[in-house]
Amino acid sequence: MAGRSSREWNSAAYHRLSGPQTSWGKKVISRLRLRGDETVLDAGCGTGRLTAELLGALPGGRVVGIDLSLNMLTTAREHLQRDLGPRVSLVVANLFQLPFVRAFDGIVSTAAFHWVLDHDRLFANLFQALRPGGWLEAQCGGGPNLAQLRNRVHALSASPDYARFLASFPEPWFFADAESAANTLRRTGFSDVKTGVEPAPTVLRDAAEYSEFIETMILRQHLQRIPEKSLRARFLSRLTELAAADDPPYCLDYWRLNLSARVPVTFVPQPARNFKRK
Repeated sequence: MAGRSSREWNSAAYHRLSGPQTSWGKKVISRLRLRGDETVLDAGCGTGRLTAELLGALPGGRVVGIDLSLNMLTTAREHLQRDLGPRVSLVVANLFQLPFVRAFDGIVSTAAFHWVLDHDRLFANLFQALRPGGWLEAQCGGGPNLAQLRNRVHALSASPDYARFLASFPEPWFFADAESAANTLRRTGFSDVKTGVEPAPTVLRDAAEYSEFIETMILRQHLQRIPEKSLRARFLSRLTELAAADDPPYCLDYWRLNLSARVPVTFVPQPARNFKRK
């Protein structure tokens, strides 16, 4: 299992920089058709910006936000301080090992699932956490997400300065395409499955914002493997120089995978499955 450091984020910077993720997440929430009294899981709640949006859409409901990062949850508690109580709970939890069985009417997740490499196991845990008739509305990176940046990172990682740290480091993300994601959801037992990939290009203001954004939001695990501060700075500087020559400059080629599915109303709960970690 990865160490605690690989799970942790600079949550203050993430909260400040996560405007794109928040805007995408609001679109996911806008797809929901809520009564207003549901119990909903925010799977990968981060710093709580979208948890607050969910609470606003559930005046008589309850939200449980989970994240593996203690830093994220600390910032989320500060952000949601006025709302903490019976209507919202924040829990440290792994999407691979959810401590919930048939507990939720719905699950919402944005910008989290691509950090989970085994989607069969992920979706099985989500399925188990939902009640019969429960729904999943989610979005994550998918398809050719960040292909240009990833190609540049691969090339730089193989260079003499960085190969000893990064040449054998596998990507920490899994960007499923729409068809394979739909097949995985159906194989898990979900019905009414809808998936699709859409472009979401994101342009940062300048070199400073671009560098901080990719450091905080995308490449934290790569940078953790580079022990020298000067080498980390040069790594970011080179990627930023390349982005400056793009048209438009400092553009990240984001693609978002939208996921919608439901647990059949007639679903008969089965004993929990045992998984072997891949």
